[in-house]
Amino acid sequence: MRPLTAMAWLSIVGTVHTAVNARLLRRCPTHPPPVAERVAVLVPARDEAATLGRCLEAVQQQRQLADLTIAVLDDGSTDGTAYLVGAAALTDRRVRLVTGRPLPPGWLGKSHACAQLAAACPDAPWLVFVDADVVLAPDAVAAAVAAAKEYRVDLLCPFPRQLAESLAERLVQPLLAWSWLTFVPVRLAERSARPSLAVAAGQFLVVRRRAYDRAGTHAAVRGDVMEDLALARAVRSTGGRTTVADGRSLACCRMYDGWPELREGYTKSLWSAFGSPGRALSVVAVLLAVYVLPAVAALAGSRTGLAGYLAAVAGRAVAAERSGSPAWPDCLGHPVSVTVAGWLVLRSLWQRRRGTLTWKGRAV
Repeated sequence: MRPLTAMAWLSIVGTVHTAVNARLLRRCPTHPPPVAERVAVLVPARDEAATLGRCLEAVQQQRQLADLTIAVLDDGSTDGTAYLVGAAALTDRRVRLVTGRPLPPGWLGKSHACAQLAAACPDAPWLVFVDADVVLAPDAVAAAVAAAKEYRVDLLCPFPRQLAESLAERLVQPLLAWSWLTFVPVRLAERSARPSLAVAAGQFLVVRRRAYDRAGTHAAVRGDVMEDLALARAVRSTGGRTTVADGRSLACCRMYDGWPELREGYTKSLWSAFGSPGRALSVVAVLLAVYVLPAVAALAGSRTGLAGYLAAVAGRAVAAERSGSPAWPDCLGHPVSVTVAGWLVLRSLWQRRRGTLTWKGRAV
């Protein structure tokens, strides 16, 4: 079999797998039952005044929760984040402002913030971590807790709808959902105890307190730049079950605002996504071969290349529909998206090697 033919077939197989995953993906209930246990919604915030207002307002409007605590940690902000939370606390006794402590050696900022938030709510059986740029639907928390109970998992990630406005965002952001829908067998992963099959996104993450404590809390992942995925793996390693669910109707998130922020955000973390620099380079090479080479060949008149390209576009479209991302004409640029993502991985590896990675004023 010629290399181009093999790459085209791999693209087709990937698309079939994406479609199967999309069909089998767990859903959260549209009309969840009331949650009787105490639920703590925990929001880490560092210079998030521009987005935290909408996030906090949506959390305050959560329904079907008999006992809700809302804790927001101000992690050394200089933009009025603490004032915003303090003002909300004056009118809503469920809201608590937690002042973050200095970052200890060996910790990264978000893990430290999440650990402090969890420690501030020791009697909540359910912990719900929400990023400050996420906006929840009114029944989102109750639906996520109900889904975790129904599927008997200890950690559930309802994957939010990713908002993308600029060209760069529309090129890169949909790859988040496309990647795990294409390459992770989500139902098999749910039943497996293998940590490597975990899928998680810290934007909206629900975890049972007993499983969180058993996994070692965020202290167990204190130095992981992708602390959400590391926490899911820690939960699995200590006997817990995790899964991902369709969260497009429960939450939305604009993760980055424009190309500079997106570039720096992915650069800070992609170096750790594949386990080692060698694996990262291998993954980039495979992605370019499967999703870019056929498109280039199609431009040169190859029917085989055209088949591989169209399969990739179809897979991207299926993932976009399931995750709530824009499908058209964005999917047609999938080879460009993969190329940009590959460049971001290489940039991340290079800056990691040089020791120049930073995020929000801190070294990574």
